[in-house]
Amino acid sequence: MNLLDAKVINTVYGLEIYLDLAENIEIKELHVPTIDSPFYDVQFGIGYFLLREGRYHSSQRNYFHICMNHDFSLITLKETETESLFAIKNEAERAATKKLLGEWFIQTKGYQASLNKCITKVKREDVCTTEDIQYKTDTIKFLEKLLELTTEDIEQAHVEKPVRLQAVSIF
Repeated sequence: MNLLDAKVINTVYGLEIYLDLAENIEIKELHVPTIDSPFYDVQFGIGYFLLREGRYHSSQRNYFHICMNHDFSLITLKETETESLFAIKNEAERAATKKLLGEWFIQTKGYQASLNKCITKVKREDVCTTEDIQYKTDTIKFLEKLLELTTEDIEQAHVEKPVRLQAVSIF
């Protein structure tokens, strides 16, 4: 690994240091369109180090989603409800995080390796029904499309905050 394989974001909480290592990238969830949820969706976890005040550091892992519509023409980034990569950041830090995803993350060997590993796993799965075959085909097509993402795709994507349901008192 060389210095060019790392990215740093300065936040009010400290320096977030991202390294291009396969173990830092996790695909946590993967969904293909259904009647109830008509979007492709993958949840990534990204590991990084948080360096606080130049002397204390901790290992962190936060998450976000990349979502696409059925024909891959619309890309949306979504925050997770907890452990969001975008959480507790001001607007400038959120913009830097989005830039990190577009200019660095989707270009990393770790990102590509995690997707290729997932593609291999899906290809090895046994299928019995036509629904299983369609699910497998759709999943592979989505994962391969994720490998083709460009910086512009991510920069143009809208970032959605999670929908939080508020409790309503009926008393």
